[in-house]
Amino acid sequence: MSPAGLPVLWADEQLIAVDKPAGMLSVPGRGPERADCAASRVQAVWPDALIVHRLDMGTSGVLVFGRGPEAQRRLSAAFAERRVDKRYLAIVAGVPTAHTGTVELPLICDWPNRPRQMVDFERGKPSTTHWRVLQPAADGATARLELIPFTGRSHQLRVHMQAIGHPIVGDELYAPAEVLAMSPRLLLHAECLTLPHPAGESALTLRAPCPF
Repeated sequence: MSPAGLPVLWADEQLIAVDKPAGMLSVPGRGPERADCAASRVQAVWPDALIVHRLDMGTSGVLVFGRGPEAQRRLSAAFAERRVDKRYLAIVAGVPTAHTGTVELPLICDWPNRPRQMVDFERGKPSTTHWRVLQPAADGATARLELIPFTGRSHQLRVHMQAIGHPIVGDELYAPAEVLAMSPRLLLHAECLTLPHPAGESALTLRAPCPF
């Protein structure tokens, strides 16, 4: 049995991984109208599934749950200790002049405008994103990028891309109106996740096909 609307990428006694679609919350929001989410759908099938990390509502891709508190603790520790390799795909506005690069800009919550985040060199937490151009559009209007976050700050990829002049297409928080209008969804996808299995087995690689 699979959770409604959620393709299962992996399921065993320790770990569940699903492909979360864009537009779905990872965990419940405030109010009954925001109760539907990936976590509640997964728990309807596996009641012991506990969230390990989150994806923004607009972001699609690999989302992992630990089965039971101990599996959740081990997986959460792997994320906190940066023993998880993440690969995202994004379509950004414009084409970077370099083929690869690294963004190192400290981030903090823009509290009066939350959930927006912002660059703050005095109070922000260190944040690092590596990027690589995979394919520029023929007209130069957009480019497909591989994004590798070394840190896992809220909205990190979205803010870092906007900060270097290449906001992610369809980003309702950080893209200008003309870039937002280019797509009905945020073109950001968690394509691949490699992490240590909580049972102590070898590293597990999980992939979700990119929908754009």
